Amino acid sequence: MKFVLVFVVLGVIAVTARPEDDKYTTKYDNINIDELIQNDRLLRNYVDCLLGTKPCNKDGEELKKVLKDGLRTKCAKCNDTQKEAAKKLAIHLIKNKKPWFDELTPVYDPDHTIVELYREDLKAEGIEL
Repeated sequence: MKFVLVFVVLGVIAVTARPEDDKYTTKYDNINIDELIQNDRLLRNYVDCLLGTKPCNKDGEELKKVLKDGLRTKCAKCNDTQKEAAKKLAIHLIKNKKPWFDELTPVYDPDHTIVELYREDLKAEGIEL
């Protein structure tokens, strides 16, 4: 369930990644993650987009395209800025938006393989799954 935090983070950070490239685009490296964390409406819009319950904006569509790759590879195509932002957002979501995780889990990690990939990383942050 808590993997969803990581997934949202990766998605927000890599919203315009091109899967054929070695790295995700840096176009959104200047996103203010603190503002996103504080804006429930905006964050919820991304969740609804990923669930397919509401239309996606351009960034949301790109996020949907790269999210599974980013999750499966532990953000291998992310740069350090993107990884830090993803980590910050992930921690926020796990601690503050758990019901949203519960909605996303069946869609993005139905067999819980993604959560296993991140278990130790989250544990290092004091988060037990």
